[in-house]
Amino acid sequence: MGTYINVDRYPDTSYIKIPTNPLDRVIGQNEAVRLALIASRQRRNLLLVGPPGVGKSMIAQAMSFYIERPKEEIRVVHNPSYPERPFIEVKTLDEIEKEKHEMNSIEGEIIDAKDAPQNVAERLGYKCQHCGFYSPPTDNICPNCNNSKVVNNGQGPFNDVFNVIGVTFGINNNNDRVTQTRKIGDREEIIVYEKYGDKIRVLDERTLERRRKLEKKSPSKIIVPIDRNPFVLATGASETELLGDVRHDPYGGHPQLGTLPYERVVSGSIHMAHEGVLFIDEITHLGNLQRFILTAMQERKFPIVGRNPQSAGASVKIDDVPTDFILVAACNIEDLQYILSPLRSRIVGNGYEILMEDSMPDNRENRLKYLQFIAQEINMDGKIPHMTIDSTDLIIEEGKRKARENHKNNALTLRLRELGGLIRASGDMAIEKNHKLIEKDDVKEALELYVPVEEKIKKYYGSMHNALGEESTGSQKGEYYNYYNYNDDRSYK
Repeated sequence: MGTYINVDRYPDTSYIKIPTNPLDRVIGQNEAVRLALIASRQRRNLLLVGPPGVGKSMIAQAMSFYIERPKEEIRVVHNPSYPERPFIEVKTLDEIEKEKHEMNSIEGEIIDAKDAPQNVAERLGYKCQHCGFYSPPTDNICPNCNNSKVVNNGQGPFNDVFNVIGVTFGINNNNDRVTQTRKIGDREEIIVYEKYGDKIRVLDERTLERRRKLEKKSPSKIIVPIDRNPFVLATGASETELLGDVRHDPYGGHPQLGTLPYERVVSGSIHMAHEGVLFIDEITHLGNLQRFILTAMQERKFPIVGRNPQSAGASVKIDDVPTDFILVAACNIEDLQYILSPLRSRIVGNGYEILMEDSMPDNRENRLKYLQFIAQEINMDGKIPHMTIDSTDLIIEEGKRKARENHKNNALTLRLRELGGLIRASGDMAIEKNHKLIEKDDVKEALELYVPVEEKIKKYYGSMHNALGEESTGSQKGEYYNYYNYNDDRSYK
């Protein structure tokens, strides 16, 4: 049966238009796509149930395209009175911008060394006191007259006064800084000159005061940056990856040798997914960790603690770390019973359960979707050429065959992951033969090679039992539980 496609309009798959909308790239899952779009806009949870390869991961990832970008940054702040209990600080985008402006305001004015007072340029090591030649302060010897550029900072009747004033503002006189006064109208103000590479930084009283206030703030560490991917994949995550941890330090919180607790805090996937989408495929594989997901969803915050009782991080705990995420969980039909009932209830109470389709009717519209799928797979791979339209007939026929295996007649399978592998194998065959496009012979060869190993075993050995018998050693054949001692119907011989 042909593709019902106008070959003149679509000579090969490079002519197929691929949607820019990510959810429109999902093939044959109309209900799932509709509910995923609603869930994105309304911040609802989803449970996707269905066999592997039908687009569950693709739907979850596409959802992050429709939600707003994160607006909050999460920091852990040093607690000087109780270091093992750091604070949590949540900064909005406006607050971060304001903070950046404040940081820029303490940078001071950057000037050329020649624009600074001569005595300042000499004391900072820019100007030679002997010949007046300017050179970088890293040159201790003047390159012009070969005399030492070092100036004794202890000279001058008021140097001790300026040192006291400098200390008041947190600035000490040394070879890197010079503190002086300058007259502004009817008053004098303190001004500090600092080395800044080949330039000089000038700090006035107002800038010094702002710097002193910022230095009084407790230090902090960003554990969830504002510029982050709103889609977080936590499939198969360990407890530490999922829930966060506090790294071990052999010196503990020793103020001189160790690393302070706040610096050792590591966020988990549930924290990184704050304001975004947390996707967990095969969620039942998390086992009892599902209850922590439930708590994070209910409270919209979850503490970070040290998880190794032998670690110095075990005594550290950070409360109220935000976890306001959209959960998209996925599982196969047979694993549905292993999802914790309270977690499933939480998903349904604020979201949707979706049974994924595993086939779609074989008609012209859906064959066009198959062509779109083929073009998408080729573009995603990026290493294989496009496919001639008559070659896509073989891919479509393989899709029909797989649907029949699942007792679906006049249908096309939606278990597309294996078909994606077939497309890539066909492309590899075309590359090997230096074909500019994937041709029918390339697909036919790939069909012969790209079959499950069980089918190859049956072809070569006749049955799995025969294969195991030939591969097993004499001692293995004598074992009661060896596969060789079982028939193909799993009954014991």
